[in-house]
Amino acid sequence: MPAWCFPQSTGTSAQSARIRELGRLGRLSEAREVFDAMPFHDIIAWNSMISAYCSNGMPDAARSLADSISGGNLRTGTILVSGYARAGRVRDARMVFDGMPVRNTVAWNAMVTCYVQNGDITLARRLFDAMPSRDVSSWNTMLTGYCHSRQMVGARNLFEKMPERNMVSWTVMISGYVLNEQHGKAWDMFRMMHSEGISPEQPNLVSVLSAISNLGNLNILESIHVLVHKAGFERDVVIGTAMLNVYTRGVNMLDTAVKFFEGMPVRNEYTWSTMIAALSQGGRIDDAVAVYQRDPLKSVPSRTAMLTGLAQCGRINDARILFDLIPEPNTVSWNAMITGYMQNEMVDEAEELFNRMPFRNTISWAGMIAGYAQNGRSEEALVLLQALHRNGMLPSLSSLTSSFFACSNIEALETGKQLHSLAVKAGCQFNSYVCNALITMYAKCRNIGFVRQLFDRMTVKDTVSYNSFITALVQNNMLEEARDTFDNIPSRDVVSWTTIISAYAQADQGNQAVEIFRSMLQEHELPNSPILTILLGVGGNLGACKLGQQIHTVAVKLGMDSGLIVANALISMYFKCGSADSLKVFDSMEERDIFTWNTIITGYAQHGLGREAIRIYQQMESAGTLPNEVTFVGLLHACSHSGLVDEGRQFFKSMSCDYGLTPLLEHYACMVDLLGRAGDVQGAEQFIYDMPIEPDAVIWSALLGACKIHKNVEIGRRAAAKLFSIEPSNAGNYVMLSNIYSSQGMWDEVAKVRKLMKEQGVNKDPGCSWMQIKNRMHSFVTGDEEHEQIHDIHATLRELYTLLKAAGYVPDTEFVLHDIDDEQKESSLMYHSEKLAVAYGLLVTPKGLPIQIMKNLRICGDCHTFIKFVSHVTKREIDIRDGNRFHHFRNGNCSCGDFW
Repeated sequence: MPAWCFPQSTGTSAQSARIRELGRLGRLSEAREVFDAMPFHDIIAWNSMISAYCSNGMPDAARSLADSISGGNLRTGTILVSGYARAGRVRDARMVFDGMPVRNTVAWNAMVTCYVQNGDITLARRLFDAMPSRDVSSWNTMLTGYCHSRQMVGARNLFEKMPERNMVSWTVMISGYVLNEQHGKAWDMFRMMHSEGISPEQPNLVSVLSAISNLGNLNILESIHVLVHKAGFERDVVIGTAMLNVYTRGVNMLDTAVKFFEGMPVRNEYTWSTMIAALSQGGRIDDAVAVYQRDPLKSVPSRTAMLTGLAQCGRINDARILFDLIPEPNTVSWNAMITGYMQNEMVDEAEELFNRMPFRNTISWAGMIAGYAQNGRSEEALVLLQALHRNGMLPSLSSLTSSFFACSNIEALETGKQLHSLAVKAGCQFNSYVCNALITMYAKCRNIGFVRQLFDRMTVKDTVSYNSFITALVQNNMLEEARDTFDNIPSRDVVSWTTIISAYAQADQGNQAVEIFRSMLQEHELPNSPILTILLGVGGNLGACKLGQQIHTVAVKLGMDSGLIVANALISMYFKCGSADSLKVFDSMEERDIFTWNTIITGYAQHGLGREAIRIYQQMESAGTLPNEVTFVGLLHACSHSGLVDEGRQFFKSMSCDYGLTPLLEHYACMVDLLGRAGDVQGAEQFIYDMPIEPDAVIWSALLGACKIHKNVEIGRRAAAKLFSIEPSNAGNYVMLSNIYSSQGMWDEVAKVRKLMKEQGVNKDPGCSWMQIKNRMHSFVTGDEEHEQIHDIHATLRELYTLLKAAGYVPDTEFVLHDIDDEQKESSLMYHSEKLAVAYGLLVTPKGLPIQIMKNLRICGDCHTFIKFVSHVTKREIDIRDGNRFHHFRNGNCSCGDFW
C-alpha cells in the first residue's frame, strides 16, 4: 500500500520527534533503533527517518527506505531531492524529481534549489521558466542562485520583474550584494526598501549590518543603531549579536566591541561565544578567558568558542581540559577539539579523540581527512576515506576535495583517478569545488590533458576555477597559455593576480611581473602580502633598488610593511641591492622570527661581513631564538667569505654538539669552501673523503673553485672528474678546470677540455652584467655590440685602459682560455661584461655618484683588479654583486680583501 494511504496516528508523534532530534545530532544508529522499535509507522515517521539520513549525507540509505514504502508521498520525494542536492548529486536529485508521480510547487522549488546550490544557474533558470506555477519562494530561489553565482545584474533584473516581493526577497538582494562585496549597493537596497515604507525586520537588519561592517563607516552604523531602537529591536538579542559582530570585525575596534557588549540589555549563548571568539582571534586570549569566566550559562557554544580560541593560540592542553569539563559535548565540540589538535600538528591525539566519538557526522570525517592531508599524512587521509566508504557512506564534498589534496601531495595519480570515479558515482563530478580540486590534483601529477578536459567540461566556472587552471598551466611550464587565460577571466580576484605575477617571477621574467603589478594598481586592485613579497624578491634578484623602494612605499601605504613576511622580504631585498636600509628595517621590527635572523645573517655573509654576521648570531642567541640548519649555512658562508677558519670549525661543531642538528650537504659544502679558500686544499679534499654522507656536485664544485684560486692542478683534475660524471652538462665546471690549466700555461690540456665540452654539447654561459639607470635596466654581455651607445662605451674603455695602465694596472691574461699573443689576450679581456657596465656607468652618471652592477657569474681576477683601479682613479664607489657575493670597491680596495 502506498505510504500516503497509511492512517495518521498521534501515537507516533513523540517517536518521530525523537528521530528528528537524533538525526539533527548525527546519532543515526540511535534514530534507526527508535524507528525500528515503533509498532507501526505513519508517513511522518517514515519521512522523519528519511530526512535524518539525508541531513547526515546518506541520501542512498534514505532512497532505499523510501523505495520500501513505494516511494512515499510528495513530501518524501521533496526530502530526497533536497538530500541529493546537499550531497552535490544533481543527477540523482533530477531522477527522483522526474520519477515523482505528482509534483507541486514545493517540489519544483526543491529541484531549482538543487541546481542553485550546485552552481548551475543555467539549468536552474531553464527549470524556473518551465514551472507551471510559481510562488514567491520560486522567485526568491532564483534570486539566490543569481547572487551566489555573482550575477548581480541578472539578480537585479529578476528582482524588478517580480510580481510579488516579500521580506525574503529584499533580504536575498541585500545579502547578495554583501556576498559579492558590493556593500554600498547593499546599503542602497536597504534604503530603497525603507523608502518604500517597508519596515525592516530581523533578517534585513542582520544582512545590512554585514554590509555596514565592510563599509567601515561608523556613522552608518550609528544610524542603524538609531533605527534599531525606533523599530523596537533594542532588546532583540539576534540583532544585538549582529551589531556586536560588526564591532568585532576589526582588531582595532575590539575595545568598542567590548563596550557595546557590556551595554547589551540581553545576551544569549551566541552573544557570549561571539565575544569570546572575537577576542581570541584578535590575539587577546586572556581577555577572552575573562569573558568566558563571567558567562553565567557557560553553554556548549561558549565552551566550544573558548576551547577553539585556546587551541588556535597554541594552548591546546588548556583546550583539552575545557573540553573534558563539558558534561555532554555535542558533535560541534568534538569536531572543534579534533580541529584544534590538527591545527597544532597533534595528529595522533586527534585520531584518538575521533575513535572515541560516540557519534560522528560528515564534518567529523571531513575534519580528520583534511587534518591528515594538511599534516603530511596523506596516505592515512586516503585510508580514512576508504573506511568512510566501507561504512556505506558516500564522502562529502569536503572529504572528496581533501582527498584530492592528499593525492596531490604524494602525486598519487592512480588513486586520484579512482577518487574521480567515486565523485562521478556520487554525482558531484560537476561541482565547482570538486572540479577545482581535481584540476589541482591532475596538475600536480603532471597530467595536463585531464586538466584541460575537466576545465573545458565544467558547466560553471568561477574565479577559483580559472585560478586553478592558471596554476596548472604554470606548473606545467605553459606560461603563455596561462597569461591568455588570465587575460580572459571574467572576474579576477587577488589570487588571480598573485598567481600570474608569481609565475612570471619564477620564470625569471621579473620585468613582466612588475608590469602586471602596475596593471593591477591601475585597475584599483589592492595587492596582498604575498604579491608584495614576490615583487620585493624580483627587485632583489634584479638588484633594482628603486623598484624595491617603490614596493616598500606601497607596503607602507597599505600598512603591510610591519608584517613579518613583508619585513623579512624587505631586509633580503635591500641586502641584495647593497643598501643599508636593510638594517633600518631590521632595527625597526617589533617582532622577529627565525627567518628574520637568518635573512640578516645571510645578508651579511653575501657582503663578506663575517664578524657582523657572528655579532647578529650572538644577538639572536641572547633573544632566545634557537638557530636552525639555515642559520648555520649563513654563518659558515660568512666565515668562508671572511677567512674565519677557526670560527667556522667551531660553528660546524656547535650544530650537533649544542643544538642536536645533523649537518646537511650544504654545511659540508660550506666547510669545503672554507678550508679551500683559506689555502688548505688538501685538507678540504680529505674532509670530503671523511664525510659520513655521499658528496654532491656542490661540494666537489667548492673544491674545484678552491683549486682554481690556489692553482692546484692535481686535486682540481680529480674534483673536475667527479663533477663531469655527476653533472656533465654544467659548463661552469669545464671553465674552472680550463682556468686552472691556462693559469699554468697548459694549453694542450685547455684544448682537451674545450674538445670535451664540444663532444658533450656543452656551451659556456655568457657573462652578463646589468645596472639600473633612471628606472631603466641596461644589460651587457661579454663582447657586446648591441647596446645603443656601444661605440661610446668602447671609447670610454680605451681611455680608461690608458689611465689605469699609467696608474700601474697590468691586465692579467691568465684568465684568457686561448693560447694567443698577449695583445689579443688583452683585447679579449677588455670587453668583459662588467667592464662594459662600469664604462657605461661612468659615461652616463654624474661625477662622484656611486655605480652599482649585478653580474650572473663570478667576477674574474682581471676584472676585479681593473675595477679596483677604476675606483681609485675616478674616485667612484663601485658595488658589484656577482654570482657569489658582493664586492664593494672604495679607493682602490675591495671589501672582499681579494678573498672570493
